[in-house]
Amino acid sequence: MYIKYFSYSALFLCMSATVQAESPAVTKAAASLPTLSPVIPLEIAAKPPFSLESLQHDFDDFSWQSFIALNWPANADGTPNTMSTIGQKTNQPVVWLHWKESREIFLPDGVKPPGWDQSNNVPDVCKSIDPKSIPQGTIYLTQVGKTPNVLDESGEPFTTGPLIDQNGLYTRYEILTNETMFNFILNNNLYSKKGQKQFNADVDFTASDSKTGQVGSIMLKASWIKMGGKFDATNYYTTYALVYNNPEEQHGVKPACALEQVGLVGFHIAHKTTGEPQWIWSTFEHVANAPTQGELASLSAYNFYDAKCTDCKVNEPPARPWDPANPHTKPTQVERVIPITADAKALNASYHAALDAVVPGSVWMNYELVSTQWPTDAKNPTDPTGVPAPYFLANTTLETYIQGSVKQTSSSCMACHNNAATTNGNFADFTYLLQRAQ
Repeated sequence: MYIKYFSYSALFLCMSATVQAESPAVTKAAASLPTLSPVIPLEIAAKPPFSLESLQHDFDDFSWQSFIALNWPANADGTPNTMSTIGQKTNQPVVWLHWKESREIFLPDGVKPPGWDQSNNVPDVCKSIDPKSIPQGTIYLTQVGKTPNVLDESGEPFTTGPLIDQNGLYTRYEILTNETMFNFILNNNLYSKKGQKQFNADVDFTASDSKTGQVGSIMLKASWIKMGGKFDATNYYTTYALVYNNPEEQHGVKPACALEQVGLVGFHIAHKTTGEPQWIWSTFEHVANAPTQGELASLSAYNFYDAKCTDCKVNEPPARPWDPANPHTKPTQVERVIPITADAKALNASYHAALDAVVPGSVWMNYELVSTQWPTDAKNPTDPTGVPAPYFLANTTLETYIQGSVKQTSSSCMACHNNAATTNGNFADFTYLLQRAQ
């Protein structure tokens, strides 16, 4: 059944969440540590009495459960390896790395993409690398920055520019979908402009349903930095990637490809559920990305911040021209604008303790939840975004330059993605991916 929410700040808000009395939500006062599971949650577990704070905690716990399940060690077919546990083997392939990248879905000239278990060809320039030197599980990273004339997963929202790490190198990005979302795109021919024109309707991706066990549509966005220099690979979840400089992204960029070890620094999860048709938006970061404005920098070194730089402008994109081939670009000075809440910090500590308990010193202890955005009133007749809470949410690696709390300007997952449309103008169900169709 569904619950209705109480009056908050003199406004009556309608809250939708599945009540699972047999599986009470983990609370701050729980005596035991959270259970680590390879099962992706399909809905939050909530138990009355409800409050905005208690439900935020429930959604944040949902985010952590999702993060654990997605980063569970994977079998060769991408299913979770239930004979292993998260963090047991250093940097082994995880579940989500078997998902489809957007470059594999939206192909030149609107060509139909290969099936779920098939891969596309790599860029021609990458074929010069000896296949024997490429480790199993190597991924492909092809984007470095969103630009005014190209919409892809390469960088910052609102085309504000690439992000440069403390080694002076470009952060790399990718967007992926799970099989449910991929199949919806494939079966409805949404991978091409022609197919979208023939579909000619608002898109409504499949939602997760806790009653039937149906895993709905999930999309991910990840950000990576090259290991070495100031970055010790043992502090990151790493993999190998064929890193491609894409000439279509920026005028003057020459195609190039290199095999590099990269470390995960940012991770978005968007999950459509029956109770949350505006999707649940979870965002995680590496703990050493950046300090918070107004707070004392607690670490000696950061991925995107230099305490010794007294004249660095904060949260400003690099000057053009942008060229990822440059051996060194002035690093971006990043600070977190909206602090992580005390409750989220406590939940992070709880999950870190659980990770440490199963694998002492687990690399996943270096990742933290920033927050979760969710619709407080999914069926609100005047607000198609569902009255999101919190209203603003930003990842320092993914929305670096639009952090803050100014409506229409600062990062808000639902407010931004509510504007997403197909190539022929229909509602795209909170994803800009479909605009990549050719």
